Amino acid sequence: DANDIWDRIRRGFGMPDLDSQRVMDQQSFYLNRPRFLKQVFERGGRYLYYIVDELERRGMPTELALLPMVESSFNPMAASPARALGMWQFIPSTGKTYNLQQNWWMDQRRDIVASTGAALDYLQTIYEMHGDWHLALASYNWGENAVARAVAKNQAKGLHTDYRSLKMPGETRYYVPKLQAIKNIVAQPQLFGFALDPIPNRPYFGTVERSGNMDVALAARLAEIPLDEFIALNPAYSRPVMP
Repeated sequence: DANDIWDRIRRGFGMPDLDSQRVMDQQSFYLNRPRFLKQVFERGGRYLYYIVDELERRGMPTELALLPMVESSFNPMAASPARALGMWQFIPSTGKTYNLQQNWWMDQRRDIVASTGAALDYLQTIYEMHGDWHLALASYNWGENAVARAVAKNQAKGLHTDYRSLKMPGETRYYVPKLQAIKNIVAQPQLFGFALDPIPNRPYFGTVERSGNMDVALAARLAEIPLDEFIALNPAYSRPVMP
């Protein structure tokens, strides 16, 4: 049985490894910031069990549980200049495609359960489209049509069509190396002299059905947890009331 969530993630690794100078650079970047790394892993500790559970249920590689670290540093309130929102950084249109409600009351792109389900649906779809996880990740970052066009361009020239061979923007070029660097650190923290704090292999939160509207502060009080912790687990609500 897995000792903790990291152990469980390691056992479910299912993507080919990328070995390149960019991966080394990213590894150095993270390892030179151990406090940042610890803080992000600690924040992720609230969500990792749920994400890993969902990935295993769907038979998907558990490396994907580390993707929100690349996207948002596991911050469900993260917002990008391109109007991407939440832990998985959905833009409004992709959010709509994957049935994430966005209205005055709430934005499910920030909802832990809803956005994780949508992100894994989306990742599975783009994986099936390309048959390759690195290209699926490039699509997640750059858009599946942009990746498909880059693949077609290389095919026409008789060139390789793997992730490393495609022409792509800098951000996308560094996207898989970032995830690979985090995967390497999680795989062998002792090799890098990094102390990876254990995260228990058990659910961190449960879900409760509500029959009516409820005040966020009251809900936190009834749940007997601090308000900021309640909001970290229920970040979708834009108003003091949950409809």
